[in-house]
Amino acid sequence: MSTDPTPLLDVRGLQVAFGGRPVVHGIDFAIAPGEKLALVGESGSGKTVSALSLLRLVQNAEVGGQALLDGRDLLALSERELRGVRGDEVAVIFQEPMTALNPLYTVGQQIAEVLQLKKGLTAAQAQAGTVELLASTGIPEPQRRAGAYPHQLSGGQRQRAMIAMALASSPKLLLADEPTTALDVSLRGQMLDLLSDLQRQHGMAVLLITHDLNLVRRFADRVAVMEHGHLVEQGSVADVFAAPAHPYTRMLLASRPERDVVEVPPDQAPVLLQARALEVAYPVPLPGFKGWFRKGRFVAVRQAQFELTQGRTLGVIGESGSGKSTLALAALGLVPHAGGLQVAGTSWQACRDLAAQRAVRRRVQVVFQDPFSSLSPRMTVEQIVGEGLTIHHPGLSADERRARVAAALADVGLVDDPRRGGDWLQRYPHEFSGGQRQRLAIARALIVEPDLLVLDEPTSALDVTVQKQVLGLLQRLQRERGLAYLLITHDVDVIAAMAHDVIVMKDGEVVEAGPVTQVLSAPAHPYTRLLVQAAA
Repeated sequence: MSTDPTPLLDVRGLQVAFGGRPVVHGIDFAIAPGEKLALVGESGSGKTVSALSLLRLVQNAEVGGQALLDGRDLLALSERELRGVRGDEVAVIFQEPMTALNPLYTVGQQIAEVLQLKKGLTAAQAQAGTVELLASTGIPEPQRRAGAYPHQLSGGQRQRAMIAMALASSPKLLLADEPTTALDVSLRGQMLDLLSDLQRQHGMAVLLITHDLNLVRRFADRVAVMEHGHLVEQGSVADVFAAPAHPYTRMLLASRPERDVVEVPPDQAPVLLQARALEVAYPVPLPGFKGWFRKGRFVAVRQAQFELTQGRTLGVIGESGSGKSTLALAALGLVPHAGGLQVAGTSWQACRDLAAQRAVRRRVQVVFQDPFSSLSPRMTVEQIVGEGLTIHHPGLSADERRARVAAALADVGLVDDPRRGGDWLQRYPHEFSGGQRQRLAIARALIVEPDLLVLDEPTSALDVTVQKQVLGLLQRLQRERGLAYLLITHDVDVIAAMAHDVIVMKDGEVVEAGPVTQVLSAPAHPYTRLLVQAAA
């Protein structure tokens, strides 16, 4: 961090409004050359809008105040002048590289375009510079990766390509908007270490926009906390984390998941899910002319063994591509599999007709990662939550079905707000917050009274405070109903709070399994140790 008292960026009285309605209320902050400042807050706090408005990248935003970059007011520059600043002096790393990168061009072409436009390099020079930039981010085989399209790279590789593109013009300031949210826990640590190394090498300042306090503690020099468009607290990371002054900051720091589960002895409860030598494989095309005649075979889950009893939670942890989501699909009977897999004593292979399948499906339900994409935008709340009743209890009248829907929603903490007026059961998912939508998804799963819930990353799309609320709800429902959970996640904190037992997956294999306290406190496998250390 630089000791230069003159700030590189000095934001004074920044205001942002949409249609005359203010969303950012006159905030002030400054970043020194070479400094790392984290802008922290929940979704809707205004942190991303504030940062992107500095470059006027938010459509239809009415921006006021001053943003002095080396003494020049960015908010007073013309669009033509601002184009010279964007990417050249101030670069941006966006949250989701898959949507930020152009799918029609290779990553090398996209990086080379920046070098040619901003640095005036020839095509050959830009190509060589692209490989050099990719190599500096630690991406394997940079020459070959430069010729790959975004969909051909992993999540971590795409994020490295985004970083290489941002660094192409040697910016003074880097805006990193949730740069690790879409990544696994170990990749998050790698990205932060990479950003820190590159920041020191290039001497640039970084404005990190995030809601992940662990990342802030590990990466930033100073932190600024936003709530509802107001900057409520700022200071050094050490001071703010040790003695937060504002109640909102204290709430954020206290939002780490807490363990509140009943220890049910596994030998005193019926087995609801059992796998013996479970294997899931997919056909894949073979290279060359061999692919004309036959398919290859990719084994996504190999010889997995586990058991889940009533009232307990089995956590499945691993990075993307480890096979954990495929294992969940097998438990739900949604992919063909080999080996033994029984749900409440019944094998999916034994379900020969639709009636037999429905009987098993009623006992095992699922809650997906992103409630916004898993809930139909064309269906009302009553239709979404009551859909299972129409299939499994077709004899219910409309009034009986509506009463059960209202009871299920009340059970997950969703009750009508009379101030909003109208019939809330007739509202649509977009009219609810992220946490409320996840509660809707849980109510939809619970209304048919299942014995087992498959929870596929149920809180990864939520803010820390909402995450804590949803986990508390799941813990309460498990205690009251004796539910069993198969919890799929890459978050070690969620596993520690929710699970009784855990299995660790890597490249389709279970590399470690056992009681959660034993596995997390004294991991035996190097991969498990890596996951635990990355989450610390």
